[in-house]
Amino acid sequence: MADFRSSVIIHKPVKAVFDYITSMENTSEIMPNVVKMEKLTEGPIGKGTKFKETRSVRGNTVNADIEMVEYEQDKLFKTRSDSNGLIVEYTYIFHEIEEGTQVELDASVKTSGLRMKLTKHFIVKMIKREDGFQLEYLKEMLEDGKSEDE
Repeated sequence: MADFRSSVIIHKPVKAVFDYITSMENTSEIMPNVVKMEKLTEGPIGKGTKFKETRSVRGNTVNADIEMVEYEQDKLFKTRSDSNGLIVEYTYIFHEIEEGTQVELDASVKTSGLRMKLTKHFIVKMIKREDGFQLEYLKEMLEDGKSEDE
């Protein structure tokens, strides 16, 4: 069950939207707290691809290991990040529609340890505040002509 969801319609073809969001160098454009995304595995992005994410959280630098745990070109992908027992999974689903592309995001947060379990509600609120607008930012980037993909 998702801890938060969002959905957006982008007036671009599915391939352009999918390619833009899965190009991890664009991550900081749609998640402003992410300052660096480093690909750790060789080859094209797909299931099993691993990344190291560096983000700024309240003035601190936090690293997370990210893995692409599901990947179906132009249809969906799912990432799982792990940072000190805080596991966040983002599932992105892409639908071709008359207006262009509908993108859905389901976010699930898993905690371990008593302290994190007791504060999960606050952790989810913080993550939603940091990453909850990424689809709106994606729409802005693609529709405002900042991306050359068509």
